[in-house]
Amino acid sequence: MRKQWTVLIMFAFVLFTALQVPAASKGAGNEKIQFKDVRSQTVEFIGYYTSIKLTKQQEQTKQDALSSIPAPCCSSYSIATCCCPCNLAKSVWGLSNYLIAKKNYDSQHLKLAVLEWMNFTNGNGYTGDACFQGGCGQPFKNNGCGGMKEDNVTF
Repeated sequence: MRKQWTVLIMFAFVLFTALQVPAASKGAGNEKIQFKDVRSQTVEFIGYYTSIKLTKQQEQTKQDALSSIPAPCCSSYSIATCCCPCNLAKSVWGLSNYLIAKKNYDSQHLKLAVLEWMNFTNGNGYTGDACFQGGCGQPFKNNGCGGMKEDNVTF
């Protein structure tokens, strides 16, 4: 009888522990991404923009998340469309593709991650008018778009 109770208690402990595991480690779409290096991660994220194709439903998740965020370089547009495919926008679009397709992010978590990425690229913030002030070729940290060519990001 004592052995049965021990087994029952162990089963209850394992079940309780499994239920306490954070959703992120279960792949529920909110596993936090780490931003460590603007240069290497910009190139990485731009690569995801071209290499990861989203389904129609995933594209909708992306639109839902990005359409409410003003483009940092041209705030009269959302970052979902931006005014042009600059390197800053491509990095956001690629990051989004990766987080949706590989990490199962929902629109709420994606929006938070994108805002964090944009803040990481320029901790001083963006004015929202760089495209109209000749900032397309400027580095992110100088309120710019990082250039227009994927193989020539301006840092």
